[in-house]
Amino acid sequence: MNFEALIERSSMRHFFLVMIIALCATSQSHAEKADSTKPTNIEADQMTYDDAKQVNVFTGNVVLTRGTLTVKAGKVVVTQDPEGYQFAILYAAPGKLASYRQKRDGGSDLWMEGYGQRIEYDNKSEIANFYMKAKLKRLDGNKVTDEVNGEHISYDSKTEFFTVHNTSKGVSAPGAGRIKVILQPKETKAGTGSAGKASEKGK
Repeated sequence: MNFEALIERSSMRHFFLVMIIALCATSQSHAEKADSTKPTNIEADQMTYDDAKQVNVFTGNVVLTRGTLTVKAGKVVVTQDPEGYQFAILYAAPGKLASYRQKRDGGSDLWMEGYGQRIEYDNKSEIANFYMKAKLKRLDGNKVTDEVNGEHISYDSKTEFFTVHNTSKGVSAPGAGRIKVILQPKETKAGTGSAGKASEKGK
């Protein structure tokens, strides 16, 4: 399949749809469901809190965890709504990228990792947005099975549905840049792939 042709202006939306279907079809797993019921823990060098606005600002080697979810950044701004849900904005430290890592259901060692110069995470919708030098990787243990790169990635951790754009404004524009997709081939079980079929014929 010629991905260069698929991503031209006339077929850009079609390309995104094909890419998403291909990636989601590799696994029916979703983000760890138990994470949504866990408390949010944050470590940092410094914190300021505005009780009236319900805004926390954490700076310096910030690490936020909630169940299997772990995010790291140079600065994190957390706002809490009247229902108790949090909205976090993560800013990368100079020369680094903010990071997001969460276990996925469907296996003992399946993970999703994301990176960006800025990450926005909505605790209520469980949607993460990655901006500028954005990267999202699906892992089985330490092995990367799929990877996408762009200037903006929106990821729904409940459904594992995501979209990728070539600008940090959340839309794609002709000539603004290219997104990159890496799909690793599935490993076949011994004796069930083409080599296995050949050996069967030789018997």
